[in-house]
Amino acid sequence: MMSDGALSQSEIDALLGGMNIDDGSAPAGGAAHGDENERTALSNFLSTTLQNQSSNFSTFLGFPVSLTGPELSFTTRDNLLEQLPSTVTFIKTDYSSGFPGEHSFIMGEDMSKTIASIMTHETDIQMDDMALSVIGEVISTMVGTQITALTNKTGNKSIASLSPETSNVPKAVAALPSDTFLVAAYKIDMGKGSPQQLWEVFGTSVSSAIAHALNTGSTSQAAQPAASGVTSGMQSMPNTGMMGGNMMGGMQGMGTPTNVQPVQFPNLTPRTIPQEQGNIGLIVDVYMEMTVELGRTKKLIKEILGMGEGTIIELDKLAGEPVDILVNHKLIAKGEVVVIDENFGVRVTEIVSPSERTSD
Repeated sequence: MMSDGALSQSEIDALLGGMNIDDGSAPAGGAAHGDENERTALSNFLSTTLQNQSSNFSTFLGFPVSLTGPELSFTTRDNLLEQLPSTVTFIKTDYSSGFPGEHSFIMGEDMSKTIASIMTHETDIQMDDMALSVIGEVISTMVGTQITALTNKTGNKSIASLSPETSNVPKAVAALPSDTFLVAAYKIDMGKGSPQQLWEVFGTSVSSAIAHALNTGSTSQAAQPAASGVTSGMQSMPNTGMMGGNMMGGMQGMGTPTNVQPVQFPNLTPRTIPQEQGNIGLIVDVYMEMTVELGRTKKLIKEILGMGEGTIIELDKLAGEPVDILVNHKLIAKGEVVVIDENFGVRVTEIVSPSERTSD
């Protein structure tokens, strides 16, 4: 049917999201239906990671955080958009190998600002590159925990994901799958009022492949440790590629191995990380503004308007007193001005204590 040239809201949302406009083949409204065995397998698996995920969030934020759920359901793009706030932080973390395909996380802008503000110790934070980088690191850790658990459960050691691509966008721009897909809804309790919502989106091929591996991987994994243990213990035995009964048959003609020794593992010594360091390693590549402040003063507007060339402004610093060194407008150290060749510099003479930094 020909139109008057104006785009409908659904067409605009589809174009912004980079998706094909709905032709009526996908369900519109109501619940989307999928494989119940697939949903159950993913739900059971994700539930086993909740304790580690809660611990990860607690470590990042510096206080106890609890993740509950997840509630898994098959849905469509339009149905999920109805549940999302108007502006979201979209983190694209597609699987590159193992179970390649679409994978992403979504959280509301308010939740993103809360997490970024706590981790950077900034108030009135904006969702700039630094804040987005912090959110990306948090989600990257979540994905890493899942990949480790998936590897242990399925025996698939090729599982990997792409680096997070994080953006703060109107919800219609979020690059969601165009067909029916599986979404996991978590609740995150940070002890600051009502729990926040986090959504994890699995593309159809990803959820199907993971569920299949979870349902079939237990038997193949059970035989793997025994086979690898025999192979590693017999250094003189050639690699014949035999498994199970074939390997045992080949061993009978080779006699008793004489070079079998127990594997020696080093003792695990727990490392203590100073509390002050926190998670600074996660954002060491982020640029920050450093300023050296010679001094300050207060002037009336009429005095400022009366300034001209040659005007002398008296500051609140005494001659020879240390200057302030600020990072992102926060005092972190004091120093003395020096001259390096033809440039000014500053020699750090004192590092401000953490209590003085937070009280600034």
